[in-house]
Amino acid sequence: MRIVFMGTPAFAVASLDALITAGCDIVGVVTAPDKPAGRGKKLSESAVKQYAVANGLKLLQPVKLKDPEFIASLKALKADLQVVVAFRMLPEVVWNMPPKGTINLHASLLPQYRGAAPINWAIINGEKETGVTTFFLKHEIDTGDILFTEKVTLTGTETAGELHDRLMQKGAGLLVKTVKGVEGGKYNEHPQEQLAEGVELKHAPKIFKEDCLIDFNQPVEQVYNLIRGLSPSPAAFTMLNDKVLKIYNATYEPGETGISAGGFVTNHKTHLKFAARDGFICVTDLQLEGKKRMGIEEFLRGVRL
Repeated sequence: MRIVFMGTPAFAVASLDALITAGCDIVGVVTAPDKPAGRGKKLSESAVKQYAVANGLKLLQPVKLKDPEFIASLKALKADLQVVVAFRMLPEVVWNMPPKGTINLHASLLPQYRGAAPINWAIINGEKETGVTTFFLKHEIDTGDILFTEKVTLTGTETAGELHDRLMQKGAGLLVKTVKGVEGGKYNEHPQEQLAEGVELKHAPKIFKEDCLIDFNQPVEQVYNLIRGLSPSPAAFTMLNDKVLKIYNATYEPGETGISAGGFVTNHKTHLKFAARDGFICVTDLQLEGKKRMGIEEFLRGVRL
């Protein structure tokens, strides 16, 4: 099959590389336009673009997905199938173009955690398992008929960054299986299941800054899950000495704290503990506004609390 691949971040690169390694015919790659980044506003290329250029793949970088020039260029590739991993929402004129359709890889067990940040929200909500799903695109986002899924058991201690890397590799393998299945007609396409009565449908909307502010009035395990679910980016934060303190990793100690929620105790050498509703968050990896990211002992050597 002639395949057009669409994606932007590093998560998508693993899938693109897996397809090429498996011998798939990638006739074109669609990714985001270069964007200014950093203090110097130097143009930054997406991870997918860097991979495509390094491997001599034909590249398209449309600003608008309905642009007639882009549509014409896409049609000229004569793809049998389009594959989407971590890209923008596609208009029907794009996803409905190839004869075998357009498939998407999503980092959750659909229908749970439809949306932009499924990895983050699965950890924030303290899930015991998640996974990856491949499905055919249709009008409503993340609602298409499912092709294959693969489950992953969560440890209860991993960060979103660590889970990202696990699902990136799992997803790449599942995508190759899916493409081979579509090519050979060996797949069992089925609608997304209706949840059993009483089972909550959970969503995975984009993460905003207000989602990252820690509320220490919540149960300590819930605070711990928020910290893990936002690490390493965009990172959960609180205020310390009137400055933003990002917390990338921590442990927690359930029990009575003896101080009000949000207060902290420290021995100025090895530990900094913030009180939550029913226990302490013990910070291990953090960054104070204006400083570099560091471990707790290095941090305490350089700051007066």
